Amino acid sequence: MTRPSTGGRIEVICGCMYSGKTEELIRRMRQVMIARQSCRIFTPRMDTRYSVGHIASHTGAKLEAEPVNSMQEIIRKSDDVHVIAIDELHFLEDDPTAVLIGCQSLADRGLRVIIAGLDQNYRAEPFPGMMQLMAVAEQVDKLYAICVHCGAYATRSQRLINGSPAPADAATLLVGGLELYEARCRSCYEPAR
Repeated sequence: MTRPSTGGRIEVICGCMYSGKTEELIRRMRQVMIARQSCRIFTPRMDTRYSVGHIASHTGAKLEAEPVNSMQEIIRKSDDVHVIAIDELHFLEDDPTAVLIGCQSLADRGLRVIIAGLDQNYRAEPFPGMMQLMAVAEQVDKLYAICVHCGAYATRSQRLINGSPAPADAATLLVGGLELYEARCRSCYEPAR
């Protein structure tokens, strides 16, 4: 872990499905709350897998959060806080440049901005917004899951349709859990065709 600065900063928590990104975000935000720092937690409105109005991990841990559609909503609602947390960043409706500019502007105002999200889509291609934020962040933590096939560290999110890999022309964003995704290592991942 890097030593926190006294000014603003961007922290990125990334990895594949089931790697513990939201659990890590919840852990950090609980520390923020213990320290009595003013904060706000945001979650994309389209992510309704486990709870509405919360960030929630696959294991059931959760914290209250405000559903939003865009980075502009987050910026408008961040005047009175010191820490902003955004879960599942890849689900925001903004283009990657708007996300980058928004997070940079919050950090430039002195806020600690903590972001969690997938670093790659189901095609094993980087999510542009996360890729850009990882380049400018003061801290990047890449988490790993365990491959469901061989037990190695998993870095890919395998999307499945009826037990087979999703085709390459399927929608990039599809909200789902165990019924749609598996964590896989590079060797066990099957590229979309």
